Amino acid sequence: MQVLVLGSAAGGGFPQWNCNCALCRRARAGDPKVKRRTQSSLAISSGDGKWFLLNASPDLRKQIEDNPELHPDATKTRHSPIAGAVLTNADVDHIAGLLNLRESQPLSVYATRRVHNVLDRNSVYGVLNPAYVARRQLDLDARTDLAGQDGVINGIAVEPFAVPGKIALYLEDHSKADMGSAAEDTIALKVTERAGGKSFFYIPACASMPADLSARLRGADLVFFDGTVWNDDEMIATQTGKKTGNRMGHMHLAGQDGSVAAFAKLGVRRKIFVHINNTNPVLAEDSAERATVEKAGWEVGYDGMKVTL
Repeated sequence: MQVLVLGSAAGGGFPQWNCNCALCRRARAGDPKVKRRTQSSLAISSGDGKWFLLNASPDLRKQIEDNPELHPDATKTRHSPIAGAVLTNADVDHIAGLLNLRESQPLSVYATRRVHNVLDRNSVYGVLNPAYVARRQLDLDARTDLAGQDGVINGIAVEPFAVPGKIALYLEDHSKADMGSAAEDTIALKVTERAGGKSFFYIPACASMPADLSARLRGADLVFFDGTVWNDDEMIATQTGKKTGNRMGHMHLAGQDGSVAAFAKLGVRRKIFVHINNTNPVLAEDSAERATVEKAGWEVGYDGMKVTL
């Protein structure tokens, strides 16, 4: 199974369009120690030439152009190796890229019932012509074989499961408990290649590490995990925002209650941070924070990163 990191930054990308924090200034100036990044997304393939997106970021058109594996077949007038997309929530930075896929191309879109309801209620997603785009439901804790619009199974299965998080920002209802959040609003994926049985976990948004999640991840070969912020109050401290990481549905990396410590005894063979906010100092290759995570056995994901299982 092949995995492409299409985008490794959190919402807004890196540098963010309206941010002048120290890290964004370095990235904008072309500092080689601070790589630019597009918004969070992976692509997966069983090696048959067909690819499935794991989330569809607003930067998808650029991500396709940056990765030749996703280019149209040179012998065909209209073609795409992208067979479909799997959505882990309804965040703008995970669904807006679907609008790039609107040119009557056969696709399948997998999501929970809650996320499909969001797409159905927003008429702009009607540009995904139902004659070409199959919308398929993911049920929590049920394994689903991925297939293109034609129903041909791809050789990869996903098992969605709920993780701590929250409803998308634009859907928050402050009159309800947890702002109206439900289990299907934030999911993670166990992705398995049927032929060889190799698997990995994709968890781009996660607010905490409860015991059941630790048990599920223990001994995993590979985990892509939420790397949004270093400290919970990072955006407040850098004067780039007013919310904590936890309020946004993201676990911080640092400290005894952070993700680096949470993974320390899980025996995960390979750990890669993705969905990294522009304020997170691990983005700088020469930072003390970067050295800390690397010493703990973590890699910091980057656009164009390739992993083979």
